[in-house]
Amino acid sequence: MTVLKAGTRLKSAVCTTEVMVVAAPKDDVEVNCGGAPLLELGAEASEGGTIAEGAGEGTQIGKRYVNEAGDLEILCTKPGEGSLASGGALLTIKGAKPLPSSD
Repeated sequence: MTVLKAGTRLKSAVCTTEVMVVAAPKDDVEVNCGGAPLLELGAEASEGGTIAEGAGEGTQIGKRYVNEAGDLEILCTKPGEGSLASGGALLTIKGAKPLPSSD
C-alpha cells in the first residue's frame, strides 16, 4: 500500500489502463486494476499478467472513478479491460453534477 497524492500517474500491470489521481485520502490506500496493484507510470509490468475473474468490466477514458467514502477520485486517461478497485470494492463512475437553473 502507498500514500497517493493528487497528480500521481499510474498504470495497470495487466491491461492498457492508465489513470491520474485527482483526490486521495491521507491514509495508505491500495488501488487495483484487473485484480493487480497499479504501478508507477514509468515502471515495467511483468509479462504474463492476466485480469482476475470479476475484475474485467473495463475502464472508460475521461471518466472519474470514486470509492464509496468519496475520498478517493481517479481519472482514467487511457482505457483498458480491467476494473478499478480499492479496499476490495470496485470503484464507481462519478456522476455529473447538475447545473444550476438559469431562470
